[in-house]
Amino acid sequence: MEHVWDFSAVFSNWYLLLIGLKNTIVLAVVCLVLGLFFGLFVGAARYSGNRLFNWPATAFVEIFRNTPVLVQIMWFFFAFPIISPFDINAFTAAALGLTLNTVAFSSEIYRAGIQSIHKGQWEAAKALGMNYSQQMGRIILPQAVRRMIPAFMNRAVELVKMTSLASVIAYGELMHQAKTISTIEFNPIEMYTSVALIFFILIFPFTLLVQRFEIRSKAKG
Repeated sequence: MEHVWDFSAVFSNWYLLLIGLKNTIVLAVVCLVLGLFFGLFVGAARYSGNRLFNWPATAFVEIFRNTPVLVQIMWFFFAFPIISPFDINAFTAAALGLTLNTVAFSSEIYRAGIQSIHKGQWEAAKALGMNYSQQMGRIILPQAVRRMIPAFMNRAVELVKMTSLASVIAYGELMHQAKTISTIEFNPIEMYTSVALIFFILIFPFTLLVQRFEIRSKAKG
C-alpha cells in the first residue's frame, strides 16, 4: 500500500512542537549544567586516595553508568515518591535521572582529565606550598579542562538525544508532543520524520563544532 505524505498536520500544530522543543532544550541545559557541576566533585572524589571519598563515589558512578537511563527516569517518577515524602512531577523525575547519569559519566571525564596531567605538575605545586584544593584549582584543573572539552561537548550531544526518553513519563518535550499530535492526527510517519529532522537540525551543527574543536586541539598538540 502506497503512503501519501501529508505534512499539513505538522504545520498546523507547529506551536505544540515549538513548546516541546523549548522543553527539550530547557531539560538538556539544566541536566548538563548540574551534571558537569556535580560531576567535578564526584570525579575529584574518584581520583582521591582517601577511601572515605573514593568508595562512595565509585559506587555512585558504577550504579548510574551500568543501569539504563530509562529505568532511572521511571524509578524516580514511579518508585521514589513511594519511599519518600516528596511528590515528583515529570520534569523533576526526568531531570534527576538525566542529571545523575550525566554526573556519573562526566565524573569519569574529569577523572581521566586529571590523570592525564603529569605528576610533575602536582609535585611542583606541592613544592610551592599549595594544599590539595589549591593544587587542583590553580594548577591541575585549568590544564585538564582544556583536554576535557571535546568529551563534554560529545556528552552534551548525547544528553540532548536522551531527553526524548522523558516522553515515557509524559513530560512535554519534543517527542511527547509529537506522539500526542500523531495520535490525534493519525500521521505517525510525517510527525516522527519531522521530529527526527528537528533533532538533526538542532544537533548536527553542534556535532560539526565538536569535530572542528577536536581537529584544532590536535593541531595545537
